[in-house]
Amino acid sequence: MTQSVHTSASSGKQMLSEQVYAHLRDAIMRGAYAPGDALKPQDLAREQGVSLAVVREALVRVVGEGLADRLPNRGFAVPAFSDRRWQEISEARRAIEPVVLRMSVERGDIDWEARVRAAHHRLARTPAYEPGEGEYYSGAWAEAHRVFHRTLLEGCGNPVLLETFDRMWSASELARRWSAHRVPDRDHVAEHRSLEEAALAREADTAAEVLAEHLTLTAAGLTDCASEEPAGKS
Repeated sequence: MTQSVHTSASSGKQMLSEQVYAHLRDAIMRGAYAPGDALKPQDLAREQGVSLAVVREALVRVVGEGLADRLPNRGFAVPAFSDRRWQEISEARRAIEPVVLRMSVERGDIDWEARVRAAHHRLARTPAYEPGEGEYYSGAWAEAHRVFHRTLLEGCGNPVLLETFDRMWSASELARRWSAHRVPDRDHVAEHRSLEEAALAREADTAAEVLAEHLTLTAAGLTDCASEEPAGKS
């Protein structure tokens, strides 16, 4: 009986932690917290009606995804625009993804071509912004964007390289949203069209160059406007 009660309590805590984690992750992703904003466990516990232990468990998960920092003696906070990790992730992506895309263009079959065309069509037809989803681009567009970029690389046929892409993509999602928000005039539609066209034309070098430039512009969105960093919105 005691074991059953303990198991039930543990399961309940885990469920609450999952709910708080999902709420916090969504809030950070849609811009409810600005870069550098503090994430105060006491305030979150009060807002969500849960214990501090539940909130801290959720915060640790958010930190693990790179969506928050654990600061010595200062609690938790959303990363800053100037955080060096964004440029390090971008550098890694520019070093790896164009190479994988070149392999994909050289190795991909007709089925891969069809998937690339379909993924680009979905991306082009999905609204980037939706009312009610905050200042950053919509969840549906974010997923269509991820699928397009991953599909471009899938022709390489190397699951290890694709797993590396998956990890880097997840780690850079927050920076990608910030960059798009800070450089609203950037023509993502034309950039993605150029990627699709070069890949399907089997122009491996051109596709790699276009992707490298695409990734460079995303990173630049977090450096060129550093002096314009807004005040916190929490």
